[in-house]
Amino acid sequence: MATAPGYDANNVPTVPARYLPNRTVTDTYEPGSTFKLVTVAGALSDGVVTPQTKFTLPYSIDVAGTPIHDAHPRGSERLTVSEILTLSSNVGAITISQRLGKERLARWISAFGFGKPTGIGFPSESSGIVASPDKWYGSDAGTIPIGQGIAVTPIQLAAAYAAIANGGVWVQPRLVERIGGKAAPAPKKHRVVSPYVAGELMQILRDVVDEGTGTRAEISGYSVAGKTGTAAKPDPKTGGYSTYRYVASFVGIVPASKPRLVILVTVDEPHNSIWGGVAAAPAFKEIALDCLRYLEVPPDRTG
Repeated sequence: MATAPGYDANNVPTVPARYLPNRTVTDTYEPGSTFKLVTVAGALSDGVVTPQTKFTLPYSIDVAGTPIHDAHPRGSERLTVSEILTLSSNVGAITISQRLGKERLARWISAFGFGKPTGIGFPSESSGIVASPDKWYGSDAGTIPIGQGIAVTPIQLAAAYAAIANGGVWVQPRLVERIGGKAAPAPKKHRVVSPYVAGELMQILRDVVDEGTGTRAEISGYSVAGKTGTAAKPDPKTGGYSTYRYVASFVGIVPASKPRLVILVTVDEPHNSIWGGVAAAPAFKEIALDCLRYLEVPPDRTG
């Protein structure tokens, strides 16, 4: 993750806390597999796949001479689009994006709010780093659909997942609800995907937590939808990606049946495990439990 103003190379504050920027809006990072939501959402919306569409997927796929493989060695498998996201298959997400095409994928990336500030109101908000499709070179057509080669802010990613939780409507994040006793100006809104596609995606994200890579985010009594992510960090010395420095993340929606919260946990350079489902999902669970109790949100799930 890029070092924000006010922090040193070890992410230690160098100025008083009251002057520190909000890293949720200033810092950018490569989101990894949490970004696959955008790829699948675009493909479902444009009708090039359905959740039940099946692909025969090898362990590795070649993109412009660069081999990209799944996280764990395996033989060829036949997976549905739903299973590709649930199991977080890199090869599957790239295969879906090839049906979609880079021009359409780029439009969906923009529609979900990436590449521009959200307008949340904090100073120094970053736009992230999103190249136009005419500047995608080499393996970019393979890495971008799986969240590498693109940089986002945490608030951008949380807002994208909130759009799915909101039935397909992107709502501008905001800090202030009322000003001097009066309601703040209404946030900007626009529909990104149809309610039907949003419902399909919510079901897949529930499968991620129930039986996929995000099982450690399960909360007793509540339905949870979410996605894990693990992204290698760029290595400035080699110009490629590090083999030992990662960002692990989990973004979750709870209760999934009637969303109240979207929570994003990002762990910069985890030590014991690089996987978002291990390093970040348990933290999501703890934060969500505290928030659900504070807001007195009743359980929506039995058994």
